[in-house]
Amino acid sequence: MKSVLFLCTALALPLAASAADATPDQSFYKKAAEGGLAEVELGKLAQEKSSNSSVKEFGSMMVSDHAAANEKLKTIAASKSVKLPTSPSIGQMATKTKLKALSGDTFDESYIKGMIKDHEEDIKEFQKEAASGQDPDAKAYAAATLPTLQKHLKRIQQIAATEGAKTASANEK
Repeated sequence: MKSVLFLCTALALPLAASAADATPDQSFYKKAAEGGLAEVELGKLAQEKSSNSSVKEFGSMMVSDHAAANEKLKTIAASKSVKLPTSPSIGQMATKTKLKALSGDTFDESYIKGMIKDHEEDIKEFQKEAASGQDPDAKAYAAATLPTLQKHLKRIQQIAATEGAKTASANEK
């Protein structure tokens, strides 16, 4: 048992050290990449699973807008030798798995709630990076992407209001 614990600790240390070496701007790049990849995957899922045309259209917008943002981010990161993740985070993958198991109105409501929460969090992170990032390219990317994220939040809130989904915005908590 001790050897398994030691092995797990030994394997985790290089990961912790590399994460600790990352600058806040590099962490922003990586988190933005994971989020962008997740938005594309969840958007595709919404297009496949939703029976609501507004949710399907929103999913399509997520795929096209976030795929474009992901490409811009890849270009910037490559110019700085920042290795970006190639998949969403474990938590984001768990969300996708949960949504895959849902259908009908339950799927739509869960997707809508998730998109509202996600975009509220993303907007805060992108505002912070745009205001206080040290890397001028990260700051510019965050500032340029913010209006799109704000547009997404406004649109999904409209869908929630129209569809009567019970959504708890972070601002209401």
